[in-house]
Amino acid sequence: MAAVRPLEADGCVELARIERSGLIESRHLGAAAVVDADGTVLRAAGDVRATVFPRSALKPLQAIAMLESGARFTDAELVLAAASHCGSPEHLAVVESMLAADGRDADALQCPVQAPLGFDERAARAARGLAPTRLTMNCSGKHAAMLRASDALGADAGSYLDPGHPLQQRIVAVVERYTGEPVHLSGFDGCAAPLHATSLAALATGIARIARRTTPEADRLMSAVAAEPWAIDGRGRANTLTIERLGGIAKLGAEGVVVIGTPEGVAVAVKVLDGSMRATTPVALGMLASVGAIDADAAAELVERTSERVLAGDREVGALRVSTV
Repeated sequence: MAAVRPLEADGCVELARIERSGLIESRHLGAAAVVDADGTVLRAAGDVRATVFPRSALKPLQAIAMLESGARFTDAELVLAAASHCGSPEHLAVVESMLAADGRDADALQCPVQAPLGFDERAARAARGLAPTRLTMNCSGKHAAMLRASDALGADAGSYLDPGHPLQQRIVAVVERYTGEPVHLSGFDGCAAPLHATSLAALATGIARIARRTTPEADRLMSAVAAEPWAIDGRGRANTLTIERLGGIAKLGAEGVVVIGTPEGVAVAVKVLDGSMRATTPVALGMLASVGAIDADAAAELVERTSERVLAGDREVGALRVSTV
């Protein structure tokens, strides 16, 4: 394993700030790395070699391991394997269908019972008196896909979350191969799946290699994401909007993490130290635009569409400003 050195405040820079009525009201500190598929760091802000948990930004690499297991998926199923879905009826239908095709139902999932990630989806279910389920948990697609991958490996599906399970061992190997460095530390994600810590530079390298389609599995995943971008997040949500506008892949992770990879094989990984999500996508887009990896006008358009508004009633009185560009 690589040396573990957590991201500390003195290894961070200001990534973004909230301005209200001419006053800087909040500042978001963190680190970010822009890296190409060869592992060359094109731009670094803060300590990009410190250890971070990617959280759900690791899912594209987990999906690659599921493909390597020999499991077969439709496009929507494969994107759900890499998704943190908002819990829309469309998402739930795909996961239910995947489970049913394998002779299972939601009781086989070992993710926790949780309300939908999306506010509208959560409110709609509550209004109908529907309780949270394992299916509505945002990682249910990944868990359904892990069950299928276990079947493909001829492994015990009932223990698919055990770190010693053949699928989980394969995920470790994929993470290390694509990121180009040993896993720093292994633990568990909020969905109960094993989780592997990396540096931001290594995480960006892995995503760049997927986005550039450097392997048959990466090509398969990227083709699926291009065909069904709604499935990775939700219609009108940040990851989906980014993929629809730029191509490539975008994936949020809990506690202030995001990765975005372009079709040309340049990726950014961002970690906001305080765990806030509101600055993640704007900072990532700004970092990519700053090295010419994406069009500046396209980045500005997406920042406008994905940024939290600073309001006084219905009137806009400030904005989120990215500090790294």
